[in-house]
Amino acid sequence: MKLEWLSNGVKTVMGPIPAIKYDKSRQRKIWFNSMVAAYTGWEDSRNDPVKAVTFGDGQPLPADIIYDCLKILEDECVPIPWKKGDVMLIDNLATLHSRRSFDPPRRVLASLCK
Repeated sequence: MKLEWLSNGVKTVMGPIPAIKYDKSRQRKIWFNSMVAAYTGWEDSRNDPVKAVTFGDGQPLPADIIYDCLKILEDECVPIPWKKGDVMLIDNLATLHSRRSFDPPRRVLASLCK
């Protein structure tokens, strides 16, 4: 990842990075990227989704491919019904995780890392 300092903030630039990685501990390929999030969630004055996700040669990934991926992710989604006091540990290599929209305030009490 590269950081570009701008007058109104910072821009992160990643890539090219593969959409699929090989997980040695599981002996299998895994989907490990933020392609859909970059295309569908980060549009503002500094971020253009069409330019955010490209092939290695810089050509934009067609929108229909992104939305096909989004549909698969939505179809495979398993919502977790949170209750007060719940704690969840997620294996970042085994589970693609995200969150739904929420009404503030949102509190993240801890983030545990290996």
